[in-house]
Amino acid sequence: MMEKKTIDQSFKKWEEGNVGKVLAKFPERKEEFKFDTGEEVKRLYTPLDAEIDYENDLGYPGQFPYTRGVQPTMYRGKLWTMRMYAGFATAEESNQRYKFLIDQGSMGLSVAFDLPTQMGYDSNDSIAEGEVGKVGVAIDSLADMEILFDGIPLDKVSTSMTINAPASVLLAMYIAVAKKQGVTPDKLRGTIQNDILKEYVARGTYIFPVGPSMRLITDIFDYCSKNVPKWNTISISGYHIREAGANAIEEVAFTLADGIAYVNAALEAGLHVDDFAPRLSFFFNAHNNLLEEVAKFRAARRIWANTMKNRFKAENPKSWALKFHTQTAGCTLTAQQPENNIVRVAIQTLAAVLGGTQSLHTNSKDEALALPTEDSVRVALRTQQIVGYESGVADSIDPLAGSYYIESLTNKIEKEALDLISKIDELGGAPQAIEKGYIQQEIMDSAYKYQKEIENNERVIVGVNKFKIEEEAPKGLLRVDPSVGERQKEKIESLKAKRDNEKVKIALEKLRNACNSDKNVMPYILEAVENYATLGEVCGVMRAEFGEYKQTVMI
Repeated sequence: MMEKKTIDQSFKKWEEGNVGKVLAKFPERKEEFKFDTGEEVKRLYTPLDAEIDYENDLGYPGQFPYTRGVQPTMYRGKLWTMRMYAGFATAEESNQRYKFLIDQGSMGLSVAFDLPTQMGYDSNDSIAEGEVGKVGVAIDSLADMEILFDGIPLDKVSTSMTINAPASVLLAMYIAVAKKQGVTPDKLRGTIQNDILKEYVARGTYIFPVGPSMRLITDIFDYCSKNVPKWNTISISGYHIREAGANAIEEVAFTLADGIAYVNAALEAGLHVDDFAPRLSFFFNAHNNLLEEVAKFRAARRIWANTMKNRFKAENPKSWALKFHTQTAGCTLTAQQPENNIVRVAIQTLAAVLGGTQSLHTNSKDEALALPTEDSVRVALRTQQIVGYESGVADSIDPLAGSYYIESLTNKIEKEALDLISKIDELGGAPQAIEKGYIQQEIMDSAYKYQKEIENNERVIVGVNKFKIEEEAPKGLLRVDPSVGERQKEKIESLKAKRDNEKVKIALEKLRNACNSDKNVMPYILEAVENYATLGEVCGVMRAEFGEYKQTVMI
């Protein structure tokens, strides 16, 4: 192996000799080559940049510190779960889309809920007017959930639900539907997002204050560890943090800082780390800078493994392994020349796969304009299938390991993310950093910087600020029938006329009492939804007892 001095001398000779001669005739492109964080990309990376400590930094796949993947065989054993995110209008229409996706080869379901559902309101609430079924499916009660999964055996599919503040209620409905199918909770596989901290900083679909929200999350951890052991109880999300404007390093740092806060909350609630940590999962974004994204995923795994093993003293190797779902970057999709989005999604798919994701959703080309059509969803799914079955990148367990560039980037992201996590620790942890506005301000600063670079043509977005064309208004977009809201209101009225309202009243009172005690609320929520209490009724009880979160206004 060449020594450091020899490598230094060899690199200088190459740079001064060959490169110098070429640049004299053909100057380098005028664009500045920078990471999203603003740092310059070097012309060439050498072993000195990589600084690989094989035992401590790399190791083997499936072994600490999991830089090379959480499974020993990764995609040589089985491909990632191709899980397409879908949901719109009514439960009936979304059920048909799920069956279409399964027929097309989707391996798992991912449920998108409309805004009223995400905020814990029924479709007949005045605040829901005009939003029912628009950006996801409307679920008002167990009756809707039964329709949503009609004909879909819940012991055969893995289901992810993008739901946060009312996650406990939607999970209870899912468990209740499974029981009606004859499927016991211990056989259910899937994930609820259940990540409220990122809602406070990046998305806004919160309901309750921080304290009660963290209590609901730890109640879910505890309940599922005993009753739904195969369920991932949280998907700690960097996706929305990145969509709000954070760069790659901030995405890793703020996401893992949230993860640390959830572990601390569970420990304070009396849970043992190895009882719940194996079911923690993460959710990351995949952007266009392919190699930076690959390094980001590797760095995140390594940081989390060291955090769980050394900071929290977890002993189960499954508690150390960072498992994550990836979604391609919605914020990179353009309304201009939407066909270009197919290429962007393909690059982002490669980043997620080369980075070792456990499951993946690929966005559709028309999502900057409307909900995706069946044709565009099929192309998005086929993108994953082509990468998985035709590209060859899944044939080797970790094809990019040892790349000087990749290892250098991984080290850089790890170091700078750890610096940010240390800053958050100094502020008292993620909840306190959020209350003080630190995380929000960092995201806003990065978003502003990114946008200014586009406006000043320092960052090229094809079809937006370069390579533009005259375009006609797109045709054939999917539109949600505005009568969906009225149909949902009729459903709720019919449900309340048929159900046993006395049982509902008793169940809601039991829930109210549980909220004011130290009891786990999950069994009481389950009892309420099994008696067909609506989402709004259940969340209404918790609103009354827990209060509502008021966003801090920063000036």
